[in-house]
Amino acid sequence: MTSPCQPLTDAEWPAEILDLRDGFAGALNVYRTMAHHPALLRAWAPLRQHIVKDNALGPIRSELVILRAAYRMGSAYEWAHHVSRARVLGMDDARILAMRGHPEGEDGLIAAAVDALFDQRRLPEALEAELAQTIGREAVMDLIATVGFYSVLGYILMTYDTPVDAGVAEEMRECPL
Repeated sequence: MTSPCQPLTDAEWPAEILDLRDGFAGALNVYRTMAHHPALLRAWAPLRQHIVKDNALGPIRSELVILRAAYRMGSAYEWAHHVSRARVLGMDDARILAMRGHPEGEDGLIAAAVDALFDQRRLPEALEAELAQTIGREAVMDLIATVGFYSVLGYILMTYDTPVDAGVAEEMRECPL
């Protein structure tokens, strides 16, 4: 398939979102794909800041949520990118791979929550209570929002067959899981 929304080059970048190109949006193919809809990308930026940078989950839990969501969606782009990010955070490959199966402890609780959101479209009361006790209610809400956020990205990535960014693709070839 030839995608009607290949990641935009700098020369193709819309003038109305030029200020975003030199920040997060120009750095990754996912946002270069979203740049086909400048108003959406502009609206996306503040939510991205919260979900990616300012959430109550913290970086490790956030990556675990994203890895499980990427696995459940079958999003190769998100999986590869977040394997790379998890490694930068110091996660070993065994812990990363466990998010494709049945991890134990808190990682298993996070995986169960992501699975419940995909399968039941909600967190059952007992699971929500256990999560709130373990990670805090704001983190539970951020977990839900993170799954939603990365699901939307996954839909865009898979609809438009967005290629994994070159640096991440090279890392996955040189250091596969």
